[in-house]
Amino acid sequence: MSHHPGVDAEGFIQSLPGQPLQPAFSHLVDELCALLARRFATLLDGLYLYGSVARGDARPGTSDLDVTLVLARAPSPEERQRLEQTRRELEARHPEVSKIDFDIGVLSEVLAPEHRNRWGFWLKHQCRCIWGNDLGLRFEPFRPSRSIALALNGDFAQVLEGYAQQLEQTRAPLQHQRLQRAAARKALRSANILRGEQERGWPCSLEEHAQLLSAAEPGMAEYAAFFLKQAYVPQGPVTEFVLRLRTYSALLAGESAE
Repeated sequence: MSHHPGVDAEGFIQSLPGQPLQPAFSHLVDELCALLARRFATLLDGLYLYGSVARGDARPGTSDLDVTLVLARAPSPEERQRLEQTRRELEARHPEVSKIDFDIGVLSEVLAPEHRNRWGFWLKHQCRCIWGNDLGLRFEPFRPSRSIALALNGDFAQVLEGYAQQLEQTRAPLQHQRLQRAAARKALRSANILRGEQERGWPCSLEEHAQLLSAAEPGMAEYAAFFLKQAYVPQGPVTEFVLRLRTYSALLAGESAE
C-alpha cells in the first residue's frame, strides 16, 4: 500500500470498494431503482450512489441517501417536477435515511472533455453505479491534483453563501439542522483547494479534510474543529453559524487566490 492517504500503490486516487450494500439500505435502493426506471425509462441513462451509503459506512436513521442521476437529455420542467415529486415520495416512505438528495447531470455535459476533472473524476472515484449505463468505466483512474479539487469545489463561495441565505430565511429547526450539516460538510471538503500541486495524498473523510485545513493554514484550525462538529451534530445559534460560515468563506477565498 502507498503511504499517502486516499491513494493506491500506483498513486491513483482510491475508488469505492465494491462490497454489497448495507442491508439496512438495500430495500430503499432497490425501490429507488425500480421506481425511477419505471417512471423515467427514456430519460435515465444511469443511477449512481455516492456518500456514506455508497462507501458502506452509513448510519441508519441519521445518514442521507446521495444519488447522482445522469439523464440522456435535458429534462423538461414537467419532468424535473416529477423527479422532485418521486424524491419526496421515497424520502417520506423511508425513515432509515434522514433525507434523499438527487444530484442531476445530463449525458452530453457529463462526457464533455472540459468536465473530465469534475464529472469523470466524480463517476470514477466517488460513485457506484446501481442501475443503467456505468460511465465510470469510460475513464482511466485519476491521480491527485489541485485542478480536480478546483473542479469539485471551486464554486464554494456561491454554495456556502446559498446555505447562509437559506439558514437566514428558514424558521424550521429541523431544516436548520439539515442545512448546517450540509454547509459544514461543503466547508470542510472545500479545504482541498488549498492543497499544493505536489501533494500526493487525497483526503476522503471529513476528518481528513479537517486535518488538511488545519495543516494548510494554522489560523484555520478552529474552523476545522467547529465545522467537523457541526457536520455531525449541528448545535448553537444559527446566527453564529452563519457568521462563521461567511467569515470562513472569505478567508478561504483569500488563501486560495494566493
